[in-house]
Amino acid sequence: MSLTLFIGNKAYSSWSLRPWLLMRALDIPFTEVVTPLYVDGSRERMLREAPTGKVPVLRAGDFAVWDSLAIVEYLAEAFPDKNIWPRGKENRARARSLCAEMHSGFQALRQACPTNFRRARRAAPLGLEEAARADLARVQAIFAQAGKSFLFGDFCAADAFFAPVVSRLDTYALELEPAARAYCDRILALPAFRQWREDAKAESWVIDRWEDL
Repeated sequence: MSLTLFIGNKAYSSWSLRPWLLMRALDIPFTEVVTPLYVDGSRERMLREAPTGKVPVLRAGDFAVWDSLAIVEYLAEAFPDKNIWPRGKENRARARSLCAEMHSGFQALRQACPTNFRRARRAAPLGLEEAARADLARVQAIFAQAGKSFLFGDFCAADAFFAPVVSRLDTYALELEPAARAYCDRILALPAFRQWREDAKAESWVIDRWEDL
C-alpha cells in the first residue's frame, strides 16, 4: 500500500505531527508532502486533497482520509499488526477516550502556549491563567498514569496525540511533577520526535505572530 501524508509546516502544525509521529515510530512507510500554512494558495492546494482544505490528509491511491483521529482509525484497520491501539478492550477504549479528549479539549493551554517546535525554550511571557492551569493539571494526571513507560506500555496512538502537548510543556518551560516530567522526557527522546524538531528548525517559512510568543 502506497501512502502519502499531507502535512503543514513542521514548526507549527501540531495536528500534522500526530499521524506523522505515529507512522514514523511504528515504521509505517509513507511519503510526506508539506504544504505551508497561511500562505497564498495553501488552502486551494489542500482543497484538491480533502474537502476541509486542512492538514493532515492521508492519501492511499485515489482514497483520502482527513482529520488526525480518522487517519489513526484508518491506519489501525490497514495495519492490524502494528501497535496503533493498545491490546485489550478496556485499554483501547481508554486510549480512544484520551485521544478524543485531546482532540477537542485543552483550549486554554493551547492558546497560552502556541505550538512552535523551533522556539527557544523559555517561559510563557504572561504565565498561565486559571483555565490553562486546570488544563495543565489534567495533562499531568494523564501522564502520571504512564508509570515508567508510555501511556499504555508500548508507544501507541494515545502517545502520538499528546506529543504536541509534550512539546508545549517543554518549549514554555512549564513546571511539572516528576512523573509527568519523566513521561515528557520519553516522548522528547523518541528518534522520530527529534527528527520532526530538526526538520522544523530547518524550515524557511515563518509566521511572525507565533515566533514572538
